[in-house]
Amino acid sequence: MSLIRIELPQHLLRLASIPTHEITLDVPAPITIASTLDTLEATYSMLRGTIRDHVTQQRRPFLRFFVCNEDWSHLPTNTPLPTAITTAAEPLIILGAIAGG
Repeated sequence: MSLIRIELPQHLLRLASIPTHEITLDVPAPITIASTLDTLEATYSMLRGTIRDHVTQQRRPFLRFFVCNEDWSHLPTNTPLPTAITTAAEPLIILGAIAGG
């Protein structure tokens, strides 16, 4: 297990009644976005289906994953996360994307 820091968008923080902008979770190895989301959804069941689809497990269109200031939204969610994330030096950021014209 590794301690992972996660930053969530404000609307998900409110939905899960999380009072701070960041949470910390113990995530089992291998540490990936998928395993982190599995742990997040197991801990905060009200978030199931909000970050990824219930059936396909695909990321919701208007959410992005940032790892060490890089957009990992289109990488496979089973890609191992870097040491900076797995040691909690950096947070995994789940960001609400903005669309419009």
